Amino acid sequence: MRLTQKRLASAFVAAYCLFSLYAAYSVFFGSRRGRRGSAASTRGLRDGKAPEKGRLSSHGEPSSLTNEEWNPWEADEKIEQLALQHRYESNLQLFEKKRSQKGKIDLRVQIWGKAAIGLYLWQHIFEGLLQPADVTAQWREGNLKAGRTYFSFITGPALIPGYFSIEVDYVVLVLNGREDTKISFATQWLLYTKTLVDTRKLQHVAVVLLGNEHCNNKWINPYLKKNGGFVQILFVIYDSPWINGEDVFQWPLGVATYRNFPVVEPSWSLLHDKRSFLCNFLGTIYKNSSRETLMDILKHDKNNKLCWITAREEWKPQETIESLKNYQEALLQSDLTLCPVGVNTECYRIYEACSYGSIPVVEDVMTPGNCGNASTSPSTPLQLLKAMGAPFIFIKDWKELPAILKKEQNMSLQEKIERRKTLVGWYQHFKAQLKLKFIKTLERSFLMNDNKG
Repeated sequence: MRLTQKRLASAFVAAYCLFSLYAAYSVFFGSRRGRRGSAASTRGLRDGKAPEKGRLSSHGEPSSLTNEEWNPWEADEKIEQLALQHRYESNLQLFEKKRSQKGKIDLRVQIWGKAAIGLYLWQHIFEGLLQPADVTAQWREGNLKAGRTYFSFITGPALIPGYFSIEVDYVVLVLNGREDTKISFATQWLLYTKTLVDTRKLQHVAVVLLGNEHCNNKWINPYLKKNGGFVQILFVIYDSPWINGEDVFQWPLGVATYRNFPVVEPSWSLLHDKRSFLCNFLGTIYKNSSRETLMDILKHDKNNKLCWITAREEWKPQETIESLKNYQEALLQSDLTLCPVGVNTECYRIYEACSYGSIPVVEDVMTPGNCGNASTSPSTPLQLLKAMGAPFIFIKDWKELPAILKKEQNMSLQEKIERRKTLVGWYQHFKAQLKLKFIKTLERSFLMNDNKG
């Protein structure tokens, strides 16, 4: 009896041990196979591969095991990869948004050039091209994109009211208002433009005006929007007392495009070559003017032979090919360009000298008339140029000239080269800033009024 009980106890202990061993085997080895199979499946999906099929276990059953070892950090890697994918997609969306904004066009503006100053705006400030290149062509046009605005420019004798198509809602009209005959012509264009606005063929209009040299521009007052008209913005040449930085802005006279003065590209020789003359003045001598004083001083100063001086008694509106060439050569071969006042202090010569790196010596006095702002600068002309930091030599009396010329003789070539670079660089910046100001002013005014509408 005792033997039988002893055998039963021994059998029970053996069975218990076998069961424990089987349980341990199942826990440690069975679960590991499951994890390895799951890891292989996940990695296969992540790498774009399907789990391997057709492999048999030792029991003849399909197995999910591969040769890859189990990766305990696989879950973290997957989370990190998803985060990277999310950042990539976000950056891609941001890039696409910026690219679409960059190419976005909010305004399409057409510039009608009915005064020669329009060519300074388009070719010198906007650096735009015109087709055909022939300056005598009856119709010339060009286009470019700047900022959020697409600009087109048309000019020439064939540009006549009612004889060209209007394909935009915004127009900049370039006009000459210097004298009565020009004002009459400009008024015809304003009346034509008013009709287009009244019939809703145009929405907004700005005007660039070559104003009267005495700043007598009252004739355009009724057309300004603040006075009940339709012209929202006025860019006016000369130091008009109307300039307020809100709807009336000062604009530069620029070079004499009506005489075909070209766009001058800076070159190494223009900046570095030694120049033959200390100064130049090629122009008309008006009776009882400071120009007569200037000529007397040059005649009595021993340095006058070092300057290129060509005086005439009568103003000529057009240049010949030869006279234009001589004038350009004088600018290129002179360290200084003398700029005495004419009917107005501002003259084409100032900007033409800048084009060739010849320092303008400017007679800094206000001419008779209604120019200047009585509240801020009653006797200070050239406010736009001074506000932009023009590196000119300003004088109040031509008696100062001999001392200036003597100083020029004592300057080294390297000093003059650095000064030329400063002048040419300033002029390039000046034009770039004007372009930016012009575009921003149009966009702000036109788009703001659109939003109000």
